[in-house]
Amino acid sequence: MPATVLTARALLLDMDGTLVNSDAVVERCWRRWAVEHGLDPEAALKVVHGRQGYATMAVLLPDRPMEENYADNRVMLTEETADVEGVVPIGGAPAFMAAIAELPHALVTSADSALATARMGAAALRMPAVRVTAEQVGASKPDPEGFLKGAAELGFDAADCIVFEDSEAGIAAGRAAGMRVVGVGPRAAALAPDAHVADLTRVRVEAAENGSIRLHIDEA
Repeated sequence: MPATVLTARALLLDMDGTLVNSDAVVERCWRRWAVEHGLDPEAALKVVHGRQGYATMAVLLPDRPMEENYADNRVMLTEETADVEGVVPIGGAPAFMAAIAELPHALVTSADSALATARMGAAALRMPAVRVTAEQVGASKPDPEGFLKGAAELGFDAADCIVFEDSEAGIAAGRAAGMRVVGVGPRAAALAPDAHVADLTRVRVEAAENGSIRLHIDEA
């Protein structure tokens, strides 16, 4: 199958599941939280990816006051930031980040700044100069606010940006922002992104003379 070629002016990158494999930590923390609240851990894990913690809690405990979700979320973030055991880069992420170092790109993550710093550091990945973290948005993915802020910070229209995402909430956020989406990893496979790759080894980045970015994507 020939490579799919997508052209953009800027790239917006999710972190967990897209650049960093943090599934081990996420599962440890959320299994513990689910059991403490009388929930089925397996069912809880189906909705945790991509959202900020308080938004996940609101889905799982819809009748609980939001103030309690915010409080639990603060505890959860502290636990996740302290636990980096098993946090590793997604396949191809180091080379991908090196390839886009001089190109317009931003990190757009549901993690807060401390958690993003801890996980990118644990995976030995360069932190982008432009980043939109949980503290900078009023609404969690699947709301498009984070991606729209990332595009604005870089100085590009939404239509000129390509999102890299792994989760249902993240892909929905990218679409709602009016952006094309490259899905990364197994969670994205069934969500019909514009292109899908098993990991970032399947993406080759080319800087065009007119300043655009060409992505050669091997979906095989």
